[in-house]
Formats: sequence, C-alpha cells, structure tokens
Amino acid sequence: MRQSPLARFLIGASVIYFSPSLCPSEARQRPLSQQTQAQQPPARPGTQSPKPSPQANKPPIEPVGPQSTHFPILLLIEGKDHTWSLRIGQKGPERLDRVGYPPIPLDPVDVVREATADNWTYKAKDSQTDAAVAVHLTREPCTDTAGTTKYGFSATVEHAQIGSLQGCARVATELFPRINNQPLDDDDDSKPKPAPPTVTHYKSPVAVAYITDTDRMVLKRGSITRAVTGRAGSGLSLSHDGKKLLFSRDELPFPLKTINEFDFDTRKVTELIRADASEPFWSPDDSRIAFLENVNGKLQIWGMPAGAPDKAAPLYAGEVVGLQGWADAHTILASDSQALYWIGDDGTIKQTLPNADLYGQDQFSSSQANPVRIHPLTPDLLLVSANLLPAAAAAISKEAATREAALKEAAIKESPSKQTPSKKAESPVPPDDRANTQAGPAFFLYEIRSKRRVLISPPNLSCAHAEWSADGLQIFFSGSEAAGKTTTIYRVFWDGTSLVKVHEGHDYVIGQ
Repeated sequence: MRQSPLARFLIGASVIYFSPSLCPSEARQRPLSQQTQAQQPPARPGTQSPKPSPQANKPPIEPVGPQSTHFPILLLIEGKDHTWSLRIGQKGPERLDRVGYPPIPLDPVDVVREATADNWTYKAKDSQTDAAVAVHLTREPCTDTAGTTKYGFSATVEHAQIGSLQGCARVATELFPRINNQPLDDDDDSKPKPAPPTVTHYKSPVAVAYITDTDRMVLKRGSITRAVTGRAGSGLSLSHDGKKLLFSRDELPFPLKTINEFDFDTRKVTELIRADASEPFWSPDDSRIAFLENVNGKLQIWGMPAGAPDKAAPLYAGEVVGLQGWADAHTILASDSQALYWIGDDGTIKQTLPNADLYGQDQFSSSQANPVRIHPLTPDLLLVSANLLPAAAAAISKEAATREAALKEAAIKESPSKQTPSKKAESPVPPDDRANTQAGPAFFLYEIRSKRRVLISPPNLSCAHAEWSADGLQIFFSGSEAAGKTTTIYRVFWDGTSLVKVHEGHDYVIGQ
C-alpha cells in the first residue's frame, strides 16, 4: 500500500523521538551492563538466553586520574634529640637551625609526592654553599627521643655536607605571622624591607681592649676606659675576668721582644718575659699563659704559670709559625704553613687539620697575620681570617648576581597584578651585596666535621683580626674601606647580618 509523504514524515519523526541512542541522559543513568543487554537481539522462541560472562558484570576500568599536588606547609621539623630544627613555609624549606651553629638559609627547589598518598620529598639548596638538601616527610605519628612529645609527621633531612638528620614535624602556623595576619597581596610588598634581626638574645662585651686610631692601647671595663702607658704593642690577649692585658713589644737590640702585663686596677705595666717572644694567650681559667719564643731561629710553644715567669718552659719542641690560642684547658691551637694543630700541654699532637681542607684549594690563602679562633661553645666551628683569592671573589660575585636576578624574576611572576602599563612591578627582593665581592682580607666560618665553609665578612670592606664574642653570637673585626685611611672596629652577627660600627681602632680583643 502506498503511503503519502505526510504519513512517511510522521512515522520517521516518531522513530527519531523514541530512539534510545539519542537520549544521553537516560543512557548515562543506566548501568553499562543494562545498556549492553538492551542492544542484544531478543532470543528466539524455544531457545535459552546466553548466560552473561563474568567480565560483563564487572564495572569498566576507568583511567587513573591525576594525583593531588597538595603538600603540607607551615611546618616545624625538630630533631628527635632537639639539637636542630627546620622550617617549611609556603614555598618549601626556608631555614635549618642547629644548636651551636648559625642558621642556614635554604632555597626551595620543588616538592615531589611519593607513590603513597602521605609521603612527600621537598628539594632545596643550601643558599650559602649550594649543597643539595632533601626533606622526606611522612604523615605518621612520631615521638622524640625522650618519648614525651608527639608529632603528626616523621621526617628525615639529607644535607649533602652535614649528613642525615632524623626528626618529627608538626603544623606550626604561629611561626609564620606574616601569612596568618596579613593579606598576601599587600601593596607594600613591592618595596624592599629590611630583614628583622636574626639574633636577639646576645650579650655585648663588658671588658675589651684594642688599639685606637691614635696608636694607643686601651683597656675598657664597663664605662671605664684606661690607657696603657708607653707605645702600642701587638698580640693583645685579655684575661677572661677582664682585669689583665697581655701584649708584646719590640725592644732594642732587634729582634728583642718582651711580653708584658697591664693591670686594670693598679694601671701598672709589668715585664714578664724578655726574649724574642710574642703572641701570649691566657688559658681558659686564666691560670697559665702560652706564648711563642724564637729559639735558634725556630718558633716554639712555651708556657708558664700566671704570675710566675721564672717557671717558663717549652711545651712543644716542634716548629710552628703561629699561635692561635687555647682549645681547652689542656690543649693549645697552633699552625704552620701546612696545617692547624691541636697540641696537648704534654707536647703531643691530638688533632691535625690540613690547610688545604681549611682554606680550600682555590678560595683562600693564609698568613701569620690571619688568626684562627675556635667558637667559645662549639669546638667544631672555626672563625678564620684569611685572604680571599681573586678567582673565588669573581665566582661569588657571579653566583650572587645570578641568584638575585632569578629571585627578582620569580617575584615579578608571582605578582602579575602589580604590573601596570606605565610602571613595571618592583621586586621585593633586596640587592645581594655579594654581587660586588672583592678579593682581599676577609673572614669565613669553617665546620671541621662537615667541611662546610661560608664567607661571612662584608664584601665592601677589607676585614682582619676577627674575634668571637664571649657568647659566640657576635664577631668583632678590624675593617677598612677601599679608599679609607683609617681602620674601624665593626660588629656583625655570626650569620653575617646586622653590621654596625663600634668605634675607631683595630686589634679588638674580648675578655667578658
């Protein structure tokens, strides 16, 4: 029977309207197994329907979705023995603190989430030595060595120079007040701001001695300053109670040198040793004095009880070049052109540190005029005055300039909203003074066990005769500008921050 065109149109429209393949919402709601069964042809009459295979009842395997990149921030990791800690901020590891050592600033690199959901590895660099740092963090209960404090994370810190450190971590938002209390898009962030002091609980010396810019030796205790009669000497050493000053003077006939003692209370100068003697040092308890004496053209270490110069006797028969003070009550620190030596008061060598390790192959050079001082509380930490070589100065300047440029570029990228067509966004990164490091007299810190070496002296000064404060948090040194004719005594914290002038003069030594 022939159908009219209108009838054919109506039949086709009804087929399209009721076709299940064109109802996506219904198809998504029905299970895949039902959709498959609906597409199978009906079974013939008198035959059994085929049993569905076991695979037909299993849900389809969905593609693996991307894992979350979220990782914990604002954390404080503390060593299980409470001798170190590390801070993790918004960008990653920020600073490593160790008891008895200056803080180590860190440059975050990236963070990697491990195969399991609760493991992360933060990668960073020691910003002072470029050594690689990795922080492994796991979300699991952790307790310190004493078992008294519980934390939410366990952590391991791997420093390429210092080694492996085991610790526990907790969320510590109280350490990041800037993040908690202020918006991140503060307009004032575009202006460089001075960093807050890193050392706050330090003690200024109360007993010091030095040579003034008019070439006079003075001893100062509290607010009282007393001048030493006669011309200035060298090799100043102040007793730990701040009452007696040792020094040597050139006498005639050359090369005669005398060791003298100035008493603060009586204002009297007493000659102790009349020989070719120099570089006297008080023992830690002020009961003995060690010094150098030239015997037949060879410098030897001698010692004597305080107040009994008639009992002076040699302590070490070997030849040395310089005396660096006392390491402890029974050990003297001395040096020659090859190494640094820890020599017992019985004349035996207890420890040797080669100059190649101490000064580096192409970084620093030593001389008799450049002292080495042991930290008053951490025997592993040395303060070394030396000459920074030109190649090392150029490398430090280049590295500092590269780091400064990278930090500025990163800061601009993170603050695109601050850029306008008329004004380019300013970087909140302050200029790196190390970009202008010059070769010449300088001082650095050296850790004996890790061989970690960090330049501390300001780059715009020629620095010499660096000395520790009694609390070990400050470094006092004699500094002069390139075009300056006078020498000034400066103070800087042991991490190289907060440089201030103390007064004109040089050869600063500290008692209390």
